[in-house]
Amino acid sequence: MSYEVKSEPSRKTKSDGRVSRPIISQAKPIFLPDMEEAALDALRNDKFLRGENVVKFEEEFARFVETRYAVALSSGTAALDFIFSTLGVSGQRIVTSTLSFIASANSIAHAGARPSLADISEEDYCLDAEQVESHLEQGARGVLPVHIYGHPVNWDRFEELGRKYRVPIVEDACQAHGARYKGRPVGSLGIAAAFSFYPSKNMTVLGDGGMVTTNDETVARHVAKVRDAGRLSEYEHDVMGYTARMNTVNAAIGRVQLKHLKAWNERRRVVADSYFKSLASLTPSVRLPPRPSQDVEPVYHQFVIRCEKRDELRDFLRDKGIQCGIHYPIPIHLQPLYTSTFGYAEGMLPRSERMARECLSLPMHPFLTDDDIEYVSEQVISFFGRGV
Repeated sequence: MSYEVKSEPSRKTKSDGRVSRPIISQAKPIFLPDMEEAALDALRNDKFLRGENVVKFEEEFARFVETRYAVALSSGTAALDFIFSTLGVSGQRIVTSTLSFIASANSIAHAGARPSLADISEEDYCLDAEQVESHLEQGARGVLPVHIYGHPVNWDRFEELGRKYRVPIVEDACQAHGARYKGRPVGSLGIAAAFSFYPSKNMTVLGDGGMVTTNDETVARHVAKVRDAGRLSEYEHDVMGYTARMNTVNAAIGRVQLKHLKAWNERRRVVADSYFKSLASLTPSVRLPPRPSQDVEPVYHQFVIRCEKRDELRDFLRDKGIQCGIHYPIPIHLQPLYTSTFGYAEGMLPRSERMARECLSLPMHPFLTDDDIEYVSEQVISFFGRGV
């Protein structure tokens, strides 16, 4: 499926330096006519819950990720929660990255386990495998690496640790729909993986939604049961479950989005490549994201640069009509919940703390035009050219 982005008129700047045309958004949830048609068709012709669209979405997503099973849920958080409850990790320690959305670590706590937060690798901003091994040597019984910003982790290293210490490796793929590691789709690498379809993701169901992917039938069956109130039959329940089903309209929209995902990801790569080329001259003042390689095929959920003058640059770009994000300004270990409950403190995970002070997410979505990308790049270069 081809994907074309129409060009827009060149930007004009007022005398006060502000732009006179619409703001360039940092992210852009996509709702196209074919999605509206699918949603209306589901409302008119399918069950509101447990409908045919849910079953087909699961089948199609499993084929996309190249796993035997996919189970649709109400959120990516529920997907993570139910994987860990299925694995029976209560009372154990599970290692994950402090550089992520808080749901990554919370899912471990929800399952009755203790999140052991570790620092990032400077190479790819993903979980540092060497720190993970230190935690495993001290008795941790599982690992949740996060494919942060849509960049796959060094899976070979985590797979090696899983075999060596005989612990499960669960993928947090909530930001990495369509990414690949050595040709294998993210979501098919570990014992199970969680995806999120929140509106800012590379593909969405235009609301909350999630998916568990796995090749393990036991995991798939248990997750499917837990999402539906622990139902054994219509009025029998043999496990403590939740009401965490995906509704049929969201699934119908997700099916259409999935058809567009490959083209959207290709456009994201084009945008990223343009940023890499345009901003290369700013190094070392600006650190650009890790690049793709023969082994790693990212999907650029975010394009995150780093600089010491992050806040000044963000304000400068905002005044030029460019929205930017910060992912994430507070690492999980410094969230009030984690300092008060688990005893974490500033200075414990310094690489992630520095990342939180320096990271800035430039606009990144498939509807950015070449003119948009050029303008953003020009303004970033202009900021540093002013001697700020």
